[in-house]
Amino acid sequence: QVQVVESGGGLVQAGGSLRLSCTVSGLTFEDYAMGWVRQAPGKDREGVAYVTLSGYITYYADSVKGRFRIARDNYKKTQYLQMNSLKPEDRGTYYCAVDRTVRRTAFVGIGTDDMDYWGQGNQVTVSS
Repeated sequence: QVQVVESGGGLVQAGGSLRLSCTVSGLTFEDYAMGWVRQAPGKDREGVAYVTLSGYITYYADSVKGRFRIARDNYKKTQYLQMNSLKPEDRGTYYCAVDRTVRRTAFVGIGTDDMDYWGQGNQVTVSS
């Protein structure tokens, strides 16, 4: 049984930083690309960042480029999202997501529809 457990999140002032973590069990972690997806109230889910199996290649939504950093530790079976220079528009529920494709080789265009297993979601609130 695959389990995706998130931690982190919370309330921060605009310009501040937060870090999200996500630990996955029940599958071979290093065989799957990972991602972070967020959903703001009243809006569709938005892919924020993705990382390839090795962790060497990353993809970011334009809205977070230069401010967020995704990383993974395959030994710890954990991925992270470091969020800096947070803005009020970054608020929402952030979900850790696991790719549905094992050992994916094509990453261009990867998106939320490619994700299968999801964490419970962590709330991020940014005050102005």
